[in-house]
Amino acid sequence: MIPFCRKFTENVTGGFIIFKYSNHRPVRRMRRHYATIKDIAHALNISVSTVSRALRDTYDVSADTRKLVLDMAAKLNYKPNFNATGLVKNSTHNLAVILPGITNYYFSTVFTGIQEIAYSHNYNIILYVTNDDAGRELNIIRNLSFSSLDGLLVSVSSQAGSCDHFQEIIDDGIPVVFFDRVAADIRTSKVMQDDYNGAFEATTHLIANGYKKIAHIAGPEGLTFTDSRLNGYLDALRRNGMPIRKKWIIHSGFTQECGENDMEKLWKLNDKPDAVFAVNDRKAVGAIVTLKKKNIAVGKDVGVIGFTNDPMSAIISPSLSTIAEPAFEIGKKSCQLLLNHIKKKNFIPEEIILPGKLIVRESSIRS
Repeated sequence: MIPFCRKFTENVTGGFIIFKYSNHRPVRRMRRHYATIKDIAHALNISVSTVSRALRDTYDVSADTRKLVLDMAAKLNYKPNFNATGLVKNSTHNLAVILPGITNYYFSTVFTGIQEIAYSHNYNIILYVTNDDAGRELNIIRNLSFSSLDGLLVSVSSQAGSCDHFQEIIDDGIPVVFFDRVAADIRTSKVMQDDYNGAFEATTHLIANGYKKIAHIAGPEGLTFTDSRLNGYLDALRRNGMPIRKKWIIHSGFTQECGENDMEKLWKLNDKPDAVFAVNDRKAVGAIVTLKKKNIAVGKDVGVIGFTNDPMSAIISPSLSTIAEPAFEIGKKSCQLLLNHIKKKNFIPEEIILPGKLIVRESSIRS
């Protein structure tokens, strides 16, 4: 006896659907009939080719005929079959997005921006999440079905070393656009926030508020934006004649726990800093948590500033000063660039850098 099958979906990285056997009898339903171009043509008593040209808004179809076709298409709930048109136009209307994570504020906001542009142009999105694992990122790339994709949007893993696998995709003719965490050596379009100037402004703000020994809890080494924020921090110190100590620069991950651990290391030094610039808000919150555990007054005794403007920065006590990133705009710009690459095969790559904004709160003010 063949067991009945019931479908379950699970939240598995990569967006896979898992099928499991069950002893519950399946409910059989008739497949819904969707309106086709032929249905529209029959309803209006015109040719299929005229309907097709009207839907594509070609020059040889009058405005009145096009309006009749569009009205009937809406009435019949007609939906274009991109799988079918893709065979003719070599287009699937599918985009893949590869993210290090989706649960944090920044990447979820970027993804919302990507969605806005993609959906407005009738593109579907297939999301893959690496969990910041370079091995998983490579595995996703190796198993992608590029025949069912028009292009790829990528923010690389913090563990990523070589990005040759992305170059191979581009060489095969698949458009790729990087955002936020980019592969610096690959020639394609990229969208980033102004990491250098944001870090420079954050550090300068601490100096202006009287802090003289400023540490930096940085991201993983090797990432383009980690290096940019580190350089902005260092140049702000040099510009203002402030001391630079290698022991005051700690590289680690991006989590709150990493921020807590980094602050613990800084506080074990004989020459302790009196302020901290964190590579992101989660690490800055971690630094605040550690300082509060030690009964150190954040702001008054030790200043802290982050980078992102995560919602948590406004509700933690004391509230966190930060550099606000234009996450939503980064998502929109990166998706629009990808569509430009898709439409024009010889599109010249662009590098777009969007400015951040200093948000001053309690954690960096000496009361």
